[in-house]
Amino acid sequence: MAAESTQPAIPEPGTAPRRGGKGRRRKAPSTGRKALRATAWTAAGVVVLGGAGAGFLYFKLNGNLHSVDINQALGTDRPTKIDNGSENILVLGSDTRSGKNKKLGGGTDDGSARSDTAMIVHVYKGHQRASVVSIPRDTLVDRPQCTDTKGTAHPAASGVMFNEAYSTGGAACAVKTVESITGIRMDHYLEVDFEGFQRLIDDLGGVEVTTTKSIKDPQSHLDLKAGTHTLDGEQALGLVRTRHGVGDGSDLGRIQLQQAFVKALIDQVKHVGVLSNPKKLYDLADTATKAVTTDSDLGSVNSLIDFAGGLKGISSSHMKMVTMPVQYDPANPNRVLLEKTKAQLVWNALKNDRPIPKSATKGTATGEAKGVVTG
Repeated sequence: MAAESTQPAIPEPGTAPRRGGKGRRRKAPSTGRKALRATAWTAAGVVVLGGAGAGFLYFKLNGNLHSVDINQALGTDRPTKIDNGSENILVLGSDTRSGKNKKLGGGTDDGSARSDTAMIVHVYKGHQRASVVSIPRDTLVDRPQCTDTKGTAHPAASGVMFNEAYSTGGAACAVKTVESITGIRMDHYLEVDFEGFQRLIDDLGGVEVTTTKSIKDPQSHLDLKAGTHTLDGEQALGLVRTRHGVGDGSDLGRIQLQQAFVKALIDQVKHVGVLSNPKKLYDLADTATKAVTTDSDLGSVNSLIDFAGGLKGISSSHMKMVTMPVQYDPANPNRVLLEKTKAQLVWNALKNDRPIPKSATKGTATGEAKGVVTG
């Protein structure tokens, strides 16, 4: 469960916001504390708007949210929740081809979707540190039998790409597959699509990164010279999707770019003065709540605010990012295979709320793109 938040919730429509005791003035939070509140999807920032408009905002932003009831879809055949104060969140970036995402994702408008990016975020007890484990989408896995949120059952399959779990049965099957691989229960689920990601970056005013090498990838429409750049939404999307312009051209190299970009994004959000600009704050919250799909436990603005309150103390310097231990498939260099012994070291560390040991990733495939992008 998320740590209890000290942030005020948005009042339900029809109720008056609570005020402090007469004659008392709450101490103004420091600049650093204000900035940290803007992390975790920025939806938490809407609380500063408060007052008479809170009822309208509650309805407006709540209406933006889309959630899926993963608990109901998966039932009781899941790993046991480890009640040690930690949390595990599966974060997916989906490359749906429907609607406005067709142009961004390529291909036809057939409504299909895959998990373009997958990260397990482990938040340690005390919610001051986190480990992030990226799952290569090209990993060949044994997908378990699963039931999607519409009640349709999908049979198990062996030796299929990891990202096919999402395209087969959506969020529920993606969660089921991750839990099968790790033996760890996912407490929450967050998904962002192409369009939402691009709009969030634009609303933030871009993200500054430094490239140590030039990156040119016609397939992701990215052309960056070596140096410092403030990436807009389209460029940022191109960066986190490129695989042919860096390293060995594999998905592993792209993951290293994604990890570097996430850290740069966290640092950028901390320094954006949105909390002194209510309109910008609202625009960010509006975009964020439209951009994400969550599990049903996070399916309201207040729930997201509570969730964000439990993450606000985590800075990029307190976030360790690794890639799930894999090796290239000898039969197909475009696919990777799970290094089960080393991966178990990762899963054991997360289960026991311990740091991931360096030995877990030593000697595994990397994609050779480390250090190409920095914050």
